[in-house]
Amino acid sequence: MKVLVMYVDEFSYTPAQKNLESAEDVTETGTFTDSILAFIQVEESDEEHDIKSREKKLVNHLKWTARKNNCQKIILHSFAHLSESKASVDFTKEIFDLAETRLQNGGYITAQTPFGYFLDLNLKAPGHSLARIWATL
Repeated sequence: MKVLVMYVDEFSYTPAQKNLESAEDVTETGTFTDSILAFIQVEESDEEHDIKSREKKLVNHLKWTARKNNCQKIILHSFAHLSESKASVDFTKEIFDLAETRLQNGGYITAQTPFGYFLDLNLKAPGHSLARIWATL
């Protein structure tokens, strides 16, 4: 799994193009402030492991990043451009849903960008230490 995490002062998206036929139809935009924005790519090799262990590893990384940035809001964004390897759609979506539930149970405010869409993105991210963190999990 590859993850690029950014602390963002502001982040918004607008659905631009549906790229997964089975995705729900979405037209609503989303706007967030003072949040952790996680660009996540679940890889094929992740499917060789227990899904709960992969989800827990992701959540622990996101919680660590949130603590370092004194932040309680976390946005999960599927971003299949961090690696050439891609897990199945179903496995990826399940990790996102499990991670969101675990984060909410931990007191975090969460959101997911529309899964299966290309999005128009706007973001404002400060340039300070730990505002951008890349990891292989």
